[in-house]
Amino acid sequence: MDKWLGRSAADLGRAIDAGKINPVDLTEAFLDAIARHPDAKRIYVRTTADRARSTAVSAVGRARAGTRFGPLDGVPLSWKDNFDAAGVPCEAGSALLKGRVPETDAELLHGATTQGLVCLGKTHMTELAFSGLGLNPVTATPPCINFPDAVPGGSSSGAAASVAFGLAPAAIGSDTGGSVRVPAAWNDLVGLKTTHGRLSTKGVVPLCDRFDTVGPLAATVEDCALILSVLSARRAADLKGASLTNARFGVLKTVALDDLRDAPAQGFDGALRRMANAGATIDEFDAPEVAEAMRLAADLFTPEAYAIWGKTIEAAPDKMFPPVLERFRAGGTVTATAYIAAWRRLEDLRKIWERRVGGFDAVLIPTSPILPPDAKRLMEDHAYFTSENLLALRNTRIGNVLGLCVLTLPTGQPSCGISLMGPAMQEERLLRLGAAVERALG
Repeated sequence: MDKWLGRSAADLGRAIDAGKINPVDLTEAFLDAIARHPDAKRIYVRTTADRARSTAVSAVGRARAGTRFGPLDGVPLSWKDNFDAAGVPCEAGSALLKGRVPETDAELLHGATTQGLVCLGKTHMTELAFSGLGLNPVTATPPCINFPDAVPGGSSSGAAASVAFGLAPAAIGSDTGGSVRVPAAWNDLVGLKTTHGRLSTKGVVPLCDRFDTVGPLAATVEDCALILSVLSARRAADLKGASLTNARFGVLKTVALDDLRDAPAQGFDGALRRMANAGATIDEFDAPEVAEAMRLAADLFTPEAYAIWGKTIEAAPDKMFPPVLERFRAGGTVTATAYIAAWRRLEDLRKIWERRVGGFDAVLIPTSPILPPDAKRLMEDHAYFTSENLLALRNTRIGNVLGLCVLTLPTGQPSCGISLMGPAMQEERLLRLGAAVERALG
């Protein structure tokens, strides 16, 4: 059964459909792999074995009757520990929420389960999703697939590790400033940040309601497309025949190419060359509105996060990792007038961006300008934690601030991703482009 581990979710779904894999056997294979893996407790907060087996049993009956709900019916997934699951503790990586047990499933988990997707369990994350590094000394810091001493990226850290280490075919995470894309990139996965409002966040522990989004982390673009289809209850993107011939991309120079370290720069440049060789036209451009929008971020994210969590945090601040506590508290100094003014200006800047990039099929940036930092140094050096966290999330935050959908793909350079940024609510079109890029990158 170990031969099933490491295969894409879509491939496993096809094998179920062909009668080559029994969903119960598949579920048991993953549960057994989790039980045996030396780092499982750093990746999964807990498994949901009884629930998984029950869902898998139902999937067996449909597979035998030829009445499967869809291509992923009977395929297991992992879920980040900020998605409510009825009767299962959901603590969002924080000691502040210890013992929190929801009575109902998050809307997306409920919907996925009714479509036959098997919930293997809940994965570790950074505290209340407010760090892009994946370091969490309060609960656990998952491993990074390429660098044993490094952090895996966050805040969907365990989600990425569960897929990268073969303990789930795909995972569901959340993304407020890069929390799907950074761990996806640092673990050589595909990650989709959906447009804000595209997928329900009901039953997802919030960080910033106006920026919180949900998205998959997986081995392939096809997996992300199929998972999005299940979560949105819409037809999956048609990826057949996707090509880069006549595709036009813009490379954003403003902010996104600043201070790139060597490996991310090499991965990005290599990816651009292969895309051009596959027929794409690629032009660099500047966008001053991006720099201005990024300067507004401090007045947008932290005050909303602190407004949601400030009272809970200040009741027991000693339960938090100090650098994360400091990030939350920074929101308490932002005035209401500054917050409202920032949002009003941001809405204008988003319109300027839309006009500027209208001629491109997508905009390209390096997913993160840095490689995964050393976990031990992050623990010991507060200034290093702060600077690396800001850099880790800098490029990904562009997509959140501008209200875009974004897809990150591995470049072939370890822990270095390339991101395709598309217009709001155009995920299916972006995924089709992504399939063509994936093919070009090999």
